Amino acid sequence: MDTSLTESSSAPPTETPEEISRRRFFEKLSIALIGLCSAIVGVPLVGFIVAPFFRKVPEKWITLGKVDDFQIGKTVSVPVVDPSSLPWAGITAKSAIWLRRKNDTSFIAFSANCTHLGCPVRWLEGAELFMCPCHGGVYYSDGSVAAGPPPRPLVRYQVRVENGEVKMSPIVVPITTEL
Repeated sequence: MDTSLTESSSAPPTETPEEISRRRFFEKLSIALIGLCSAIVGVPLVGFIVAPFFRKVPEKWITLGKVDDFQIGKTVSVPVVDPSSLPWAGITAKSAIWLRRKNDTSFIAFSANCTHLGCPVRWLEGAELFMCPCHGGVYYSDGSVAAGPPPRPLVRYQVRVENGEVKMSPIVVPITTEL
């Protein structure tokens, strides 16, 4: 019986130094490529998540119209465009506010969205109430909650009269998701 066959099959294969270094090279190359691919995918992903925290909302006052366009004691809907929206926001950048002229130089501006779930509220002039038709929210003429599920009063905007024009400072309207 030939013992050379059995000895060679049970002995571990010996590797030359070139094969060991080639194997180590491909391990390190694979790790480097995985790291590069992770960075290519990860950096934009982290930027997408973190960028809104550093984005500044413009400090721009929006012109709502001339003072003479509004009657004393009347509450009217005024269309506005959100100045902090992105260029591709389209129709979602358009909104409205409720504006009431109290006297010659004083105005109050309310958000047109219910603080419950963000539904649009409407002004009922005869009842002097803001009503949310979706869930039955009712607000008094000063924006405080009269009835229904809204957790807070209507959001108020800062309003000023400057050079015969009514201007408002836009803010992000907080909407809750409480049912």
